[in-house]
Amino acid sequence: MDRRTLYPPIEPYRTGMLDVGDDHRLHWELCGNPDGKPVVFLHGGPGGGASPDHRRQFDPARYNILVFDQRGCGRSTPHASLEANTTWHLVEDIERLRTEVAGVDRWMVFGGSWGSTLSLAYAQTHPDRVTELVLRGIFLFDQYELDWLYKPGGAANVYPDGWERFIALIPEAERDDLVETYHRRLTSNDPAIQLEAAKAWSRWEGETVTLLPSSNTIEEFTEPRKAIAVARIENHYMRHRGWFEEGQLLRGAEKLRGIPGVIVQGRHDMCTPPRAAWALHKAWPEAELVIVSDGGHLYSEPGVLDGLIRATDKYAL
Repeated sequence: MDRRTLYPPIEPYRTGMLDVGDDHRLHWELCGNPDGKPVVFLHGGPGGGASPDHRRQFDPARYNILVFDQRGCGRSTPHASLEANTTWHLVEDIERLRTEVAGVDRWMVFGGSWGSTLSLAYAQTHPDRVTELVLRGIFLFDQYELDWLYKPGGAANVYPDGWERFIALIPEAERDDLVETYHRRLTSNDPAIQLEAAKAWSRWEGETVTLLPSSNTIEEFTEPRKAIAVARIENHYMRHRGWFEEGQLLRGAEKLRGIPGVIVQGRHDMCTPPRAAWALHKAWPEAELVIVSDGGHLYSEPGVLDGLIRATDKYAL
């Protein structure tokens, strides 16, 4: 069976900035068919920002697609800001976008990686506003997931070369808590120290997200403006455990009962390994779990993308 790929490029039919308070303004765009099925796309990171290809995961003739940059990233302002930037701020931002920009009662929610976390937080807070969920690369913010990424013995065992680059910046005496140690550098008053730490932090993530090594991915992740936003915001969220209690999103899965969904998970995802997707599927049996045997983390991996496009086609009007 031929694998599905992105829909052709499209341009937004409306764009704008939404003032959500706390000095934050969110860049948003509406694409596709204004009379189509409403869907909100939640990008990853935190801090990753949206790209033109994100809107291409939906049939533009059948979907009305809202894509936005979350607080502090992409074209939202202020750039890389950590003030008033938490999961629960973002959940309420999504509600304001639904009512003030999209003007719909309910919509489909689509998110990958951190976007899957935010999708779950939103859907568990506002289940009556969600028609379906399409999720990729599940991350639940449980301690084992943080340890996998930022302690020896997890992803470090798969990418020992990348791990050595990640910790090389940090004196040996400060390596017990890399999240906290990087936080000090990423919030330094010295822009050069911030950027050096941001590139190292963001590069480490870039090492883990593709099935095969990708110099283009590393280049994208270490571009200075993107690296600063991804590293500062991601580290901020990791440091605060996403403002979740341990196991909160799994316990909250009971609120998803009755909401249909698809979980697309790469078997060889080294950023968000399949354990979390499997646990979520067991807690939320309405969801179809698609394990991609030759997939890593990114949505652009051929098998992962095929699963996502088939899911959005399945729920299209």
